[in-house]
Amino acid sequence: MQSENILIETPRLRIRRADLSDLNYILNLQVKPENIKFIVPFDEKFHNEVLTSDDKSKMDVIVEERDTSKPIGYFLLDNLDNPHNKVEFTHVIIDKKGCGYGRESLKALLKWSFDVKKFHRVYLDCKTYNKVAIHLYESVGFKREGVMREIICTNGIYEDLILFGILDREFKY
Repeated sequence: MQSENILIETPRLRIRRADLSDLNYILNLQVKPENIKFIVPFDEKFHNEVLTSDDKSKMDVIVEERDTSKPIGYFLLDNLDNPHNKVEFTHVIIDKKGCGYGRESLKALLKWSFDVKKFHRVYLDCKTYNKVAIHLYESVGFKREGVMREIICTNGIYEDLILFGILDREFKY
């Protein structure tokens, strides 16, 4: 693995830019029953474009265990090149649940966003019934900024999303 693909590491985790060899992992992770009810999955064409194009606004990111190099999660980052110094975490999916990897990887990626990339703001949204994610986001410092009412339609049912944000000065690693 090339070191320029590594965004940040923790004692247990490595967070790196995804490549084409990660495509099947990302696609399969999105549609697992325990994940798909909380996200809107993107298709192979979308991820292939993210992984191969020169577009710098989006990035698929893999979270892996440092000891084994086994992938245990994935993030999709969006708006990386906007003029307003903000980034959106569009997908936050941890495959290996119950180990604290969600908190550890989220805090590490926030540290990278604020300390390395110098973003002023990170934001994300979450379905209103995803209680585990809501607790996680609030516990690392995200603030609820509002509810986008009936913003997405899943299986014919309109759903609300909670918008969360955190500013550089609010984040404590």
